[in-house]
Amino acid sequence: MQTSSDRHEYPAHWEADVVLRDGGTARIRPITVDDAERLVSFYEQVSDESKYYRFFAPYPRLSAKDVHRFTHHDFVDRVGLAAAVGDDFIGTVRYDRIGAGGRPATGAEADEAEVAFLVQDAHQGRGVASALLEHIAAVARERGIRRFAAEVLPANTKMIKVFTDAGYRQKRSFEDGVVRLEFDLEPTDRSLAVQYAREQRAEARSVQRLLAPGAVAVIGTGRAPGGVGRSILDNIRDGGFTGRLYAVNGALPEGQKELDGVPAFRSVRDIDGPVDLAVVAVPAERVPEVVAECGEHDVQGLVVISAGYAEAGPEGRERQRALVRQARSHGMRIIGPNSFGVINTSPEVRLNASLAPDMPRAGRIGLFAQSGAIGVALLSRLHRRGGGVTGVTGLSTFVSSGNRADVSGNDVLQYWYEDADTDVALMYLESIGNPRKFTRLARRTAAAKPLVVVQGARHGAGPRGHAVRATQLPHATVSALLRQAGVIRVDTITELVDAGLLLARQPLPAGPRVAILGNSESLGLLTYDACLAEGLRPHPPQDLTTAASAADFHAALSRALADDSSDAVVVTAIPSVGEGSDGDAALAEALRSAAAEQPTKPVLVVHVELGGLAEALSAATSTAPQPGAVSGPDPTAGGTRTGGRADPRTGADEGAEADGKGTPDPVPPPEGAHPIPAYPAAERAVRALAQAVAYGQWRRDAADPGKVPEYEDIDERGAAALIEGLLARGQGLTLTTDATCELLAAYGVHVHRALPAPTPDAAAAAARTLGYPVALKATAPHLRHRADLGGVRLDLADEEQLRRAYAELTELFGSPEELRPVVQRMAPRGVDTVVRAVIDPAAGAVLSFGLAGAASQLLGDMAHRLIPVTDRDATSLVRSIRTAPLLFGWRGSAPVDTPALEELMLRVSRLVHDHPEVVAVTLEPVVVAPHGISVLGASVRLAPPPARDDQGPRTLPPTY
Repeated sequence: MQTSSDRHEYPAHWEADVVLRDGGTARIRPITVDDAERLVSFYEQVSDESKYYRFFAPYPRLSAKDVHRFTHHDFVDRVGLAAAVGDDFIGTVRYDRIGAGGRPATGAEADEAEVAFLVQDAHQGRGVASALLEHIAAVARERGIRRFAAEVLPANTKMIKVFTDAGYRQKRSFEDGVVRLEFDLEPTDRSLAVQYAREQRAEARSVQRLLAPGAVAVIGTGRAPGGVGRSILDNIRDGGFTGRLYAVNGALPEGQKELDGVPAFRSVRDIDGPVDLAVVAVPAERVPEVVAECGEHDVQGLVVISAGYAEAGPEGRERQRALVRQARSHGMRIIGPNSFGVINTSPEVRLNASLAPDMPRAGRIGLFAQSGAIGVALLSRLHRRGGGVTGVTGLSTFVSSGNRADVSGNDVLQYWYEDADTDVALMYLESIGNPRKFTRLARRTAAAKPLVVVQGARHGAGPRGHAVRATQLPHATVSALLRQAGVIRVDTITELVDAGLLLARQPLPAGPRVAILGNSESLGLLTYDACLAEGLRPHPPQDLTTAASAADFHAALSRALADDSSDAVVVTAIPSVGEGSDGDAALAEALRSAAAEQPTKPVLVVHVELGGLAEALSAATSTAPQPGAVSGPDPTAGGTRTGGRADPRTGADEGAEADGKGTPDPVPPPEGAHPIPAYPAAERAVRALAQAVAYGQWRRDAADPGKVPEYEDIDERGAAALIEGLLARGQGLTLTTDATCELLAAYGVHVHRALPAPTPDAAAAAARTLGYPVALKATAPHLRHRADLGGVRLDLADEEQLRRAYAELTELFGSPEELRPVVQRMAPRGVDTVVRAVIDPAAGAVLSFGLAGAASQLLGDMAHRLIPVTDRDATSLVRSIRTAPLLFGWRGSAPVDTPALEELMLRVSRLVHDHPEVVAVTLEPVVVAPHGISVLGASVRLAPPPARDDQGPRTLPPTY
């Protein structure tokens, strides 16, 4: 570590694991005096050309003075970072603070630094320099440096590209044969976009390496059939894996070369050839030895089936941390531990590295589950027509994350976003380790393909195996934020499957208008009522009577689909006596052919005890794309497909059982046929349809997300100076009334003055200052904002009324010292509302709105949006609460000034977004009158900002 002469302690929070461009991992950390030998070894492995580019001259070796300079840092004016894999450096970066004329400088008045990189030739092209630049820039900003300067030889095009591609505002000059680059370190929209794009490519590639390996070793395969490892080996082999498969068991007898026809070895190190993925199924105490062997053999990733980790208690949690640290030190990522496995049905891969005995049918649904048991249930329901759900299913990929120690739902979302084989993403989550990042990724994914999520453990702590940062937000708030990001939130795994079936291949509805037709009047009415309950706009059901033939259904469905007044059609059907399977097949064909003639609207079937119809509807269809499938959905148009690309692959009869291991031979679908999902209950079908309608509307709205307005009267610098001065007094504080008003005023939020009234005479003097009429309020904590308790007196027109009210309050509630009375000028009459902003440690900055009083406190009628809020967000926020009609002229009352209210929320959003030190703002009450608003109460809390946030450099979650 650093010597006592250094100016700062070792900054451990700068340490971070990162995913590189090729999906491997590295650790970025500060360089210390203990790294002298590593630095020399690193430099010896760099080519002469790279050394020349770094020092502008031949520089074969580092002198002792160089080593001292490059390893001794004060972590303020001189900082060096290294990217390491294991104990070896693969890249370094350093900055030196400079002043006028480019000379070394110290102190905050010098806000520029010179930066230089060096990356081992063997690791160039992996994105090492880009990752180092992100991290050294974040360090520099933390230390008060605002600009970097770099001098680069013109021939060093790779390094010039690293700087120019970063997205920072920069200028370039050329002098004395050297290119000089100068760029500001303040993140820009472009630099963040570049950072997020690199993050997406790297994390997607890291998951792809796990899901599409060329060679797999199963470590822990028993010599006899049965057992976890042997079962997985059998499942991979019998599933038709297209790559190379190896069995590994340290107890194999000398000379045994095969295990059931699979090449067998005692150690992964004995395998002659690369291994991309190791599936680990050995006791937890043996896993470290296995991981070390995999690292020595350059295995790219691990799926750890073994249990006995964080789910087993504190000792297991520490074992889990050590596992992740060990794997990352070798550049590997982990799915698990305690995982059920992974599946990839792509014909080019066909990997069933899981405990599921049957390979699911290939399809377009991606499935992620944090619970092995729930994963089994979902695989079962999607593999065959179970639980009453009918229609065609099929998987592209399946990931069971187990304890989610490393690879998480965020990583899988990154993969699905660009995976052309996945049209719909289904996720079962019991915890969200980084909700802020999840909502960012979900918003981007949902703009391209549906994302359906069900959350377990909603009303208590998550599973013991999941190490996550605690959130202070209630589940309802988190759910609202997910819906804002386009996530289709459902409550049960049944609803997850129901929605997935509809979204997998049916087009998105263009609106909420629903046509209902069928041969049962009662079932039609149930469907009609269900539509109303879900907020849809159903047409009166069309009763075809029980005598309706398949031709009648065809004609009625064709008319409904051609009718411009409907956006979706629900067909209800009950069995016809005596027709049997022939009648079911005829009806199914009639519905399919009618839907094929008008393929722009979704069709759903509600059936009652029609197993034959369910099979017929799903026969010869799948979630695989059909010939002529539309590529590239248009989110702004109605009736578009939910995602995907043209692909000639087809699936199999969903109702058929797999014959042994693997998948039945696919049956070509009829020309133009689309899978029609069928449901055993009207409520389930309509709920799935309502979710699709809401998602379709979100897609159309997302095409124009709005903008964050600029206000000329905002004094951002003045607010920053005020905050800095206030925080200098302590680590965190709730501002005084005067400081609160001053800070809010810098952002155009003006709070009505409230003058203290410790005595009746002081109250009278305050009223004369403010002007009558006034209000007298008790501000004691138990009476604040509680007009129902009588702690407020309004419309006091003169001093006599004021003194009388003062006497009443003190008589009822106690002395002025207990009541803390204040006098405030009366505001125009209107609707009392509350606006809040809070920084949640996991979710980030959240803006909330509701009506003041019982509506928000008792009923929880609050709406929420992530900050920064756009103008469209503010408009929808006001209209999202159940009591919103009170703002818009309910029962003849005057509509209030909602545009002024929206502007207020936008200004609060800007304040919190511009200044992360503002961790809480409460405006209550905010009286919204027919013309204008009045902020009658406000509080602000400050705290030092976090060292890193979601806009900081890319990092993997820490090993908690």
